[in-house]
Amino acid sequence: MASGSDSRPNNGVCVFCVHSVKWIPVLFLVCMIIWSYYAYVIQLCALTVLSYTEKGFYLVGYHILFAIFLWSYWQTIFTPIATVPKKFMLPSEELEKMLNASSEHTQRMIVENFAQSLPITNRTIIGAVRYCDKCQHVKPDRAHHCSVCRVCVLKMDHHCPWVNNCVSFTNYKFFILFLGYAFLYCIFIVATSLPYFIEFWKVSILFKYKRLMGNIEGSGKFHILFLFFVAAMFATSLISLFSYHCYLVLHNRTTLEAFRAPIFQLGPDKNGFSLGKYNNFQEVFGDRKALWFIPVFTR
Repeated sequence: MASGSDSRPNNGVCVFCVHSVKWIPVLFLVCMIIWSYYAYVIQLCALTVLSYTEKGFYLVGYHILFAIFLWSYWQTIFTPIATVPKKFMLPSEELEKMLNASSEHTQRMIVENFAQSLPITNRTIIGAVRYCDKCQHVKPDRAHHCSVCRVCVLKMDHHCPWVNNCVSFTNYKFFILFLGYAFLYCIFIVATSLPYFIEFWKVSILFKYKRLMGNIEGSGKFHILFLFFVAAMFATSLISLFSYHCYLVLHNRTTLEAFRAPIFQLGPDKNGFSLGKYNNFQEVFGDRKALWFIPVFTR
């Protein structure tokens, strides 16, 4: 696992406020998850479903999906990003030479000479070694500078505000599992609440209560109605995003590489890192098949 120093700022009231604001999307999503738990477990299962067998099936299936969904989400948020190893940092004397160089060509030659012993194949659009002026080091293949994290991130896919973290080398598996289990979580809610959602509309239109809805009070109806709509909306959004990232995994691409092909000495090539679909999958999920779909490290 690559390592490096984390250069995220942590000083001053303004910086604290900026960092706090970044957590707003995460807090919003967490609040939605907590509300969905209340709406499903209390309003639907405890107060609405009459059959104890049905209650048991719903509660067991729901809590299994809920637990693994939250586990994946936690891992995606709190897994530290992998930064650039120190061997890619320019030595102080070389950095001094580059900063005092009289031309861009001279600067490029200094970086080229330093990078000769480094395991890199990616180049810039003009064929030069990729160098980060902000972090002052050579960029490894597939590494990019994140303006939010203020550090270069290994195999960066994108910075996701919903997890307040870069989706990258260390947590990409967890991000994929988070999307997949979030989709299953929403689909399970939609499928199991659908009969009660339909009955609610029948009751609302016909103005009469049937036995199936006999336990639902006014606020309970709202929670079940809104739960169905929210779960269906998130499921629709998640399936497209999840499918897209499955496609990227099978082709060994990141989102950044899908929009701009990585450049090698022979030119741009979107398939430059592809090892074949099975090997591409293993690169993300590891070679321990029993742990592929569990949010734990498998590399």
